[in-house]
Amino acid sequence: MKLEKLNWDKKNNLLTFLLKDSEEGFVNAIRRLILEEVPVLAVEDVEIKENSSALYDEMIALRLGLSPIKTDLKSYTLKEKCKCEGEGCASCELILVLKGGKKGYVYATDADSKDSKCKFVHKMPIVKLISKQKVEMQLTAILGKGKEHAKWSPGWVWFHGWPEFKVTGKSDVKGCAEECKVLESRGGTLKIKDITKWNGACEQICEEHGIEVVNNDKNMVFNLESWGQLSCKEILDTSVDILLEKLDEFEGLL
Repeated sequence: MKLEKLNWDKKNNLLTFLLKDSEEGFVNAIRRLILEEVPVLAVEDVEIKENSSALYDEMIALRLGLSPIKTDLKSYTLKEKCKCEGEGCASCELILVLKGGKKGYVYATDADSKDSKCKFVHKMPIVKLISKQKVEMQLTAILGKGKEHAKWSPGWVWFHGWPEFKVTGKSDVKGCAEECKVLESRGGTLKIKDITKWNGACEQICEEHGIEVVNNDKNMVFNLESWGQLSCKEILDTSVDILLEKLDEFEGLL
């Protein structure tokens, strides 16, 4: 198996690469590990000390829970694996305090974190206050996995086989390339200019011009979009470590 980086948009946390001579089952295993097993921090408990806004406590807590928090996997551990045995300590819990008393929006990034490395990633609006309204709350974030709740998912992953084109004498290659800007015509064949922009609409255009599209299941295009808790590299590295741990555990059970 060989890896070829196709695009890495660090600003938008989007990575696309090609796995050559791979298997669909292996690629899907990595996808599922990322979605379900890679741990990240998310708000689990909210202690409301004051809330005179128009939103219910539960709605504010829901919004905070779904707001991504920058995660340091070297400093935090899952509660069930922590030395405190789930009692709660600095190794398995992150404390944040959110206060707001001015007219206007209160954002997730307004929260003060006890750990400067782990803060809310995005300036997401939590509640809008009018005059004399206030909110004050203490948030407890813990590590969790996406299989338990979507708030602990580090990002989104999808993959597909590399598109290959079957051209016949009735195929309109030039017309297809003119209509689909992702493609270009070269000597009666088609070439993809930017695989990151390839989608179902492109495939439909090809079919309308008499060109059959076959996805090569040995060469897989892998797309990873991080929500911001971890970098794309951290997500991939962690998923591979988890896979190796599971294989060792499986081998030990044989």
